[in-house]
Amino acid sequence: MDRSNAGRRRRRLVTAEPAGAAAPGGLTRRRRRQLSLGGQYGIFAVVVVLVLALADWGTLRLNFANWDVAKSLFPDIITVGLRNTAVYTAVGFGIGLGGGLVVALMRLSSVPPYRWFATAYIEIFRGLPLLLIFIFVGVGVPLAFPGTNIPGGAAGQAGLALGLAATAYMAETIRAGIEAVPKGQLEAARSLGMSHTRAMRSIVIPQAFRIIIPPLTNELVLLCKDSSLVLFLGITLEQRELTKFGRDLAGEQGNTTPIIVAGICYLLITIPLSLLARRLEARQRRGRR
Repeated sequence: MDRSNAGRRRRRLVTAEPAGAAAPGGLTRRRRRQLSLGGQYGIFAVVVVLVLALADWGTLRLNFANWDVAKSLFPDIITVGLRNTAVYTAVGFGIGLGGGLVVALMRLSSVPPYRWFATAYIEIFRGLPLLLIFIFVGVGVPLAFPGTNIPGGAAGQAGLALGLAATAYMAETIRAGIEAVPKGQLEAARSLGMSHTRAMRSIVIPQAFRIIIPPLTNELVLLCKDSSLVLFLGITLEQRELTKFGRDLAGEQGNTTPIIVAGICYLLITIPLSLLARRLEARQRRGRR
């Protein structure tokens, strides 16, 4: 009886495969993974070598990296193009941040008309292409309000167009930040005798902005790139931003180098902002631990 039970138990035993055991083909799982990664790296290296070998580097250098053409762009590309891009971006971000806070509070309001207006604004301006908003500001506003001049000229028009679009996106970001603040913070402030308005202004909103600083930095990067649409406002030579500046000089000199230099100038703005956003996100993750 005992022998039969022991035999059945032995038949039920399943031998687990060791972690480094060889597969039927004679290769371990780790070895197969190494071969797979080696094959992918090899394919990538072959593609890179083929591209480098087949490209006409002389023509590329002459048309896209002409040092003589690049030198002729300075210092105007910095004092005009880069400066105007920074100004348009800053004005648009300021309008978007202020408007986004107002729309976000309206979105969270207990008054139905405020919520309806905020919801409609967010859905409309998030759904419209930014180019249409620029055309509306540059053409529609003067036609709708004859004799009305937007302060700041092209900078004001560009900032308003960028701000109208940014307001919709920032409003949702700020709303999410406010809702992320624990409700106990507001309740504790109210229990100390603060009004709802003062508690929001002094307690909730500052904490919400600490939470949303990284996404707001990303929004600033997007606005910097979107400022290239200012060219549709009919700007003057002194009001050109980087894209318009590079395109005009490329057409005058019959060379694409100015566009490449303009792109590098954009990277001088966007890469530090992107690094800042990642650093803030990392600091925020460490703060939650």
